[in-house]
Amino acid sequence: MNEIPYSLRQLVMYFLKLGTTGFGGPVALVGYMHRDLVEQKKWIAEEDYREGLALAQLAPGPLAAQLGIYMGFVHYRVLGATLCGLAFVVPSFCMVVALGILYQQFGGLAWMQAVFYGVGAAVIGIIVMSSYKLTVKSVGKISVLAVKQNWLLWLFYLVAVVVTVITQSEEFLLFIAAGAIYMFIKAPPAISKKNTNYILIGLTGFWQFEWNTLGKIGWYFTKAGAFVFGSGLAIVPFLHAGVVTENHWLTEQQFVDAVAVAMITPGPVVITVGFIGYLIAGFPGASVAALATFLPCYLFTIIPAPYFKKIAKNKSIKAFVDGITAAVIGALVGAVIVIASRNIIDIPTTIIAIASLFALIYFKKMQEPFIIVLAALIGLLIHR
Repeated sequence: MNEIPYSLRQLVMYFLKLGTTGFGGPVALVGYMHRDLVEQKKWIAEEDYREGLALAQLAPGPLAAQLGIYMGFVHYRVLGATLCGLAFVVPSFCMVVALGILYQQFGGLAWMQAVFYGVGAAVIGIIVMSSYKLTVKSVGKISVLAVKQNWLLWLFYLVAVVVTVITQSEEFLLFIAAGAIYMFIKAPPAISKKNTNYILIGLTGFWQFEWNTLGKIGWYFTKAGAFVFGSGLAIVPFLHAGVVTENHWLTEQQFVDAVAVAMITPGPVVITVGFIGYLIAGFPGASVAALATFLPCYLFTIIPAPYFKKIAKNKSIKAFVDGITAAVIGALVGAVIVIASRNIIDIPTTIIAIASLFALIYFKKMQEPFIIVLAALIGLLIHR
């Protein structure tokens, strides 16, 4: 057995740092993991990363958190998955609870909207770069020859981009279809040749809560974590329906502010559930909402992971994963377009987004948090 090139402590510290400084939402976060763990540190093999990305997209729950859990599982199994998942989520959870306290204390987030004006635009530049790198690595180089060689993967990729932009959601069945079609064309399983019937399977309110409300929060956010597929973006419409329309826990403006909090804090976008939970029922509400949302995705990752790694060595399954990966990356690029349409709203935001992208291209050592802070200051200056 090959020696593991890193310790569990090193991996946990990496995810603690990523959860503290990783801005940009799911598209950027999965890109950071590939850049850092696969390309630079070489701790995780490309094959393991692809398997994790495919499993994270097939299972319901937040994409980036599931991929982080899987990265911990690769060499350190359940203990690694648990510690990496916690290290990734806890920093941003603490931040949104702190912002929830400020929100209740001061009654609004006008300054945060100004910050988000700049940060939201900078994030577009960051995730465009991440999407490009993922596309080149997972689908192929952008050249006539590469497109000819992998034309079917590029077709899945482009279809996923278009479908995501039109529906503004990520379609789970599209990923399954892409994987199945690519598998049967490139490496059909032996059983399919024999059996045509084969089926693919302020501290004010910090501790103020009601037990009945906590129960409702737990049940609703468990459903959100267990039945919503795709990236953190996919959970927003589901949360809006339950939090604003059905249960009337928050007003429309409070919900918009909650989404803004998720975008200007590092870590997974879904951590906004902690902010929402805090506004509903203080710290207990934040804790229950976060735990209920992330526990299903944790279980959906570690339970099938051992079997997924074993069957992924099969040529047919590899082809299935390649097809899914192409569609997943396409969906992430589609999500970038959707996010950009909501955040690039005028000339200043356009300039900020383009400047952020060019900064990452021409200044290789520039870190994303520095760009985020600079964009936040610009946003405050413009809307002071």
